[in-house]
This record gives sequence, C-alpha cells and structure tokens, in this order.
Amino acid sequence: MANEIVLVYSDNSLVRAAIKRAITPSPSPESAPITIKEFATADALRGYFDDKGQAALVIVDGEATPEGGLGLARQLKDEIYQAPPIVGIIAREADRWLATWARVDAIAFHPIDPRALAREVAVLLPQKTVVSSASSQPSH
Repeated sequence: MANEIVLVYSDNSLVRAAIKRAITPSPSPESAPITIKEFATADALRGYFDDKGQAALVIVDGEATPEGGLGLARQLKDEIYQAPPIVGIIAREADRWLATWARVDAIAFHPIDPRALAREVAVLLPQKTVVSSASSQPSH
C-alpha cells in the first residue's frame, strides 16, 4: 500500500519539524503510513494543488506569517472540490471560533502535543486495510 500524503504548512521550520515528529511514520498503529510534504509559504501549498497534487490530509499553522493557516484553510475548503480534511493548529483557546470559521475538521494547540496531534490526525486518515490470509470460503 502506498503512503498517504500529508501536507504541512507553517512558515516556522521548528513547527513543521514538531508536526513531522508527532505523526510519522504513522500517527497510530491503525493508520496507514504517511509521507509528509512541507510548505513554508501559502503560495507554494496553493501551487501544489494547482498542479493537481493530491493529499489525504492538510495540517495548517494558524500562527504562520505573513499568511495565517486558518485563512488558507478556509480558502482551500472554498476552492478545492472535495478538499481533504484539514487540522488547524491554534495558539489560544479563544481562537476556536476562527478555526470554526475556517471549517477545519480538527484542531490542535501550540505548543505541539505529539500525542494529541497524532490522535486528531489518526481519526482523519484512512485506516490500514487488513487482508486475511484465511480463505473467505467456508470449509465443508
């Protein structure tokens, strides 16, 4: 099975690294393995989708500058047909309303809590396909 592609947007390389550490090689034993594609600018992430790039999930940093991740999330939800699920990372509890406005599918908080982020990502990613080696035909 091919790895699922997860896009990570933050202008801060330390935030991108913390996200990557939290969810690779897989956010949970039940989740499919993932490949991370990192984006330091919103333009680069939009360009990825403009070039017909695919993703199973997008993680955006609400504290990114000069373009915040939540505004970018809202744009992706508005402009991409069947946009992938998006996790928004916010710094303050008071920013939940902005995450709701952005239509993110889940939120996590700064500083990155690896277990909490992995949990949110695991819920949104496809699960591994389990193939049984036993025959599906009943024995007589």
